[in-house]
Amino acid sequence: MQTRKYILPFLASVLLLSCKKFLDVEPQDAISDDNSAVITDKSSAETATRGLYRALSADAYYGSNFVSIGYLSGDNIVWTGSQSIIQQFISHNVRADNANIASAWSSIYATINRANHIIAKVPAVTDPLLTQQLKNQFTGEAYFVRALGYFDLARTWGGVQITLTPTITPADKYGIKRSSLDQTYNQVLSDLVAADSLLPTTTNRFRATQKTAWALRARYHLYRRQWADAETYATKVIADSANYKLVQPYSAFFANNATATSESVLELSYSATYTNSHRNSWQPPANGGTRQWAPNDAFLSLVNDPAIGGNRSALVAKTSAGLWYGNLYYRSPATDPAFVIRIAELWLIRAEARAQLNNLSGAISDLNAVRSRAGIPPSEAATQSALLLAIENERRLEFAFEGHRWYDLVRTNRAAAVLGVTDVNKQVLPIPAGEVLNDIDLEQNKGY
Repeated sequence: MQTRKYILPFLASVLLLSCKKFLDVEPQDAISDDNSAVITDKSSAETATRGLYRALSADAYYGSNFVSIGYLSGDNIVWTGSQSIIQQFISHNVRADNANIASAWSSIYATINRANHIIAKVPAVTDPLLTQQLKNQFTGEAYFVRALGYFDLARTWGGVQITLTPTITPADKYGIKRSSLDQTYNQVLSDLVAADSLLPTTTNRFRATQKTAWALRARYHLYRRQWADAETYATKVIADSANYKLVQPYSAFFANNATATSESVLELSYSATYTNSHRNSWQPPANGGTRQWAPNDAFLSLVNDPAIGGNRSALVAKTSAGLWYGNLYYRSPATDPAFVIRIAELWLIRAEARAQLNNLSGAISDLNAVRSRAGIPPSEAATQSALLLAIENERRLEFAFEGHRWYDLVRTNRAAAVLGVTDVNKQVLPIPAGEVLNDIDLEQNKGY
């Protein structure tokens, strides 16, 4: 057992050296948000809640690494850089010692642990300034973020270890067996139900509210193939048209330094001292980036076709030297938001759910709302199968550089036909090698 104590630090050192981004540290202004272990009053509860969103937006989670799994593993991106770990996603041959999956796994669990501290401690705090309303809000936000964390773990790795109480070190969860995929998803739903009952009914594009929980529930039910529930929860958000709508044109939610538009259900904010690391990998050297990956020829053909991509061609740009690059993340300094949920997703969730329920007229109406915003003609799909394919293709373009494409193809059993990933074992990622080596009770996924 003594040997195991030294494996994790050694592997961590190797992983840190293997990829430059892991040398980055959070700026000093992040330090005050890090301590979720000490929650004794209103001020420390607020600090812990700020830290919860800081963890969600970290480089290894929605700041880049986790989201990049979704777009690199799809069919829109070509690898142009020097890090072979990136090519593993594009070629669908991810190794268990891949540094990006190790950092994403650890970051998600660190975020869940922050949520656990808030859930366990905030309700018991005695401070007149920490009202019951604030207690409910902070605790509800923690339930929402924990639900998102387990949802992301489940769709990436399958059933995982579930920890619902605060821990001090990563080793504290050693010895916990992996739950099944159903059990993990059941935890997601349980947390979303709890969040729904506690969160405020207001609109906030940077923090979870009841409507944010409804949006994630719509996504959850889509993944679980619970079509009626997916339609119901998508409708609950879409119906709030005073606060959520498809902005015109497509680029209006991100161009010209836009933030918190009515397109956004939940986005994560960054600053000049706490930057979004997506930008560096997308922008070319001429713009101060590395262009580690870029839109591939197939995607460029689609997005630049006025009848298919329409005004979504704003997603790409070309240097004077003729290099195409993705332009969703473009700001300097890199204060680009990370988009967790957009209202366009709710429209396409409802379209897919309605198509599955054989409500073809309702489905095509929803699909065409998104197409109209993109400036392209209405869909001509006339059958259920044609409509589902049209929705799939629309999602490919609409969320091209967000973390959806890989997960969409896996959840619809289309990864084999579209990507050639016929080995079902490869449709989940390997548990990071360091985690398996350090915890004898953590079982590796089949095929790795």
